[in-house]
Amino acid sequence: MDLHNGKLFWEEITEDIEVKTESQPKSHYDVIIIGGGMSGALSGYILAKEDLRIAIVDKQKMGTGSTLANTGLLQYSNDIMLSELIQQIGKDKAVRFYQLCREAMDQLREVAKEIGSQADFLDRSSFYYASEESHIELLKKEYQALAENGFEVEYLSEEDIRDQYPFTKPAALRTHGDAEVNPFKFNRDILAELSKKENVDLFENIEVTKTKEKDNEIELVTSLGVLKAKHLIFATGYNKSLAFPGTETEINRSYAIATEPIADLSPWKDREMIWETKRPYLYLRTTADGRIIAGGLDEDKSQAPKKERTIEEHAKELQEKVQALFPMFTIEIAYSWGAVFGESADGLPFIGRIPNKERTYCLLGYGGNGTVYSMLGAHILRDLITDQHNPDAEIVQLNRN
Repeated sequence: MDLHNGKLFWEEITEDIEVKTESQPKSHYDVIIIGGGMSGALSGYILAKEDLRIAIVDKQKMGTGSTLANTGLLQYSNDIMLSELIQQIGKDKAVRFYQLCREAMDQLREVAKEIGSQADFLDRSSFYYASEESHIELLKKEYQALAENGFEVEYLSEEDIRDQYPFTKPAALRTHGDAEVNPFKFNRDILAELSKKENVDLFENIEVTKTKEKDNEIELVTSLGVLKAKHLIFATGYNKSLAFPGTETEINRSYAIATEPIADLSPWKDREMIWETKRPYLYLRTTADGRIIAGGLDEDKSQAPKKERTIEEHAKELQEKVQALFPMFTIEIAYSWGAVFGESADGLPFIGRIPNKERTYCLLGYGGNGTVYSMLGAHILRDLITDQHNPDAEIVQLNRN
């Protein structure tokens, strides 16, 4: 299954660092993680702090799956707004989920600091605008929900926007505490740090063909031989060939572009990350070297686009949308790609023990905030595996419907 196609941005502009991998496994591990993307790397990082023996196994070079197509916007706000989530799962759980996402943002900053990551992890505010007049009331309800529950947020009227931005929108929310990152570099930085640890083994280009849970251990049949562990985590992203009970998901596809560098981005207020209320939505960010990354145009198709023409047509449409927002910039496409992504029926990720299993878990960051979900999920799985009580686990557990 191709997770992405096209001319990808991060791998080409990122100087990769050495990640030491192993050729021979130990006789037994405490935890084996299948998947070395963002979910697997962050889970390994958090679990390694517990002095557990960890192995991360990937069928390809780690970080070259969905992480490579990730546009690197880190936000605590979700595709499903807090006001909507309150109606869906109740106020207590909805507010707590948003708090977990905000806490995960701080935890991601801490990881970047601890490992000395050079992945351009930069704090940003977010600008969430009403796509049309009829969405003003949606934003007012969301502003009230966020403000009443302790989230730092500002409501901007059409006049406020006209005064501060080079475009006009009916209304917007400005939230704080978000960030942007080079996700591929961040992922590789985490893996490089893990490869230095005596209690962590990394295995690339290893195919897992079968897993079997026994009373006190799990066996994995792999192209390297049989691996054994007390616990197993599937951090397998948007691989639709793996279906887990208790997860109602669908795979769709989206498109993104990265522009040529723009000499002067000063008209872009504080280089905020921009997105909108329409679904599917347009989103934009800048990069450390002065480019614009834009994405959107989601489609109800479960495969990455195969035809170059399809990618080019969608890239052109994204280019026009960015140009309309910032007419003073010359928007030239340097990179364009299409990729699949996963969504759940309720907009929340699936994190926790797989039904009818005692020692097998999954961390599936389905939704618009995959990296944030990976971070909060790593802490939940740590608690489940180390027998610590985590009252938040039920919010994102499998079989929650």
